[in-house]
Amino acid sequence: MSVKIKIHKNSALTKASIETTLEKFNHEGELIGTGYRNVIKILDIEGERYNIKGFKVPNVVNKIVYRFFRKSKAERSFLYAERLLDSGILTPSPEAYIEYTSLFVFGKSYYISKQLNYDFTIRKLIDEPQCEDYENILRQFTQFTFQLHEKGIHFLDHSPGNTLIKKDGNDYKFYLVDLNRMEFKTLSYDERLANFARLSPKDYMLDIISDEYANLINKPHAEVRERMYYFSQKFSSSFKKKEAFKKKYYFWRKKKN
Repeated sequence: MSVKIKIHKNSALTKASIETTLEKFNHEGELIGTGYRNVIKILDIEGERYNIKGFKVPNVVNKIVYRFFRKSKAERSFLYAERLLDSGILTPSPEAYIEYTSLFVFGKSYYISKQLNYDFTIRKLIDEPQCEDYENILRQFTQFTFQLHEKGIHFLDHSPGNTLIKKDGNDYKFYLVDLNRMEFKTLSYDERLANFARLSPKDYMLDIISDEYANLINKPHAEVRERMYYFSQKFSSSFKKKEAFKKKYYFWRKKKN
């Protein structure tokens, strides 16, 4: 397979340093998460810490789609990171993306960004509802999401682990990660409210989020809260059905093997 390496103009990385790092990617580095689908690791490259995401090799159909018709997840992550930063939205610094292809199919791909030292993610607010400064964090996060919407950024994976948070005095800075699924357009009223559906099924969180967002868009709180509840419940129901299907499918496959 041939390899394409695209390095950001402001990056200190070189083609040689990237190739050397990818050669040891499978057996070195600090694993983030389970590595079940995509593998994310932190590795040192010439004294700096980088976050490297190795995307799962696509299925047979997508091997052709990504080869000829659609940008890869790695390239989209890189381009969307640049676009976010140009729009004034924070994300870890995009450094490079790498793609392996043959004449007819797409293979492995990687996205490299600078490793960000952050304090927590939105998941902390779900797991620790009594945590310090809870409501202030949640309201500032809602303001951040409002800014995304105002700038025409529809972050389709707006879920608890995909916003990294750094405390900055009495304020908080929010950084988006896992960037390969985004739309850039004018969002409708329902699209804005549905964008919170993945974050939490907790009513007390949605009460605060809906109150803050209602103030920002000058709509009645009761109306905004009702629609947010609806979208959250709809997502939770759909998610549970998908998980039940996956359990049945993987159980069957394991049993067959």
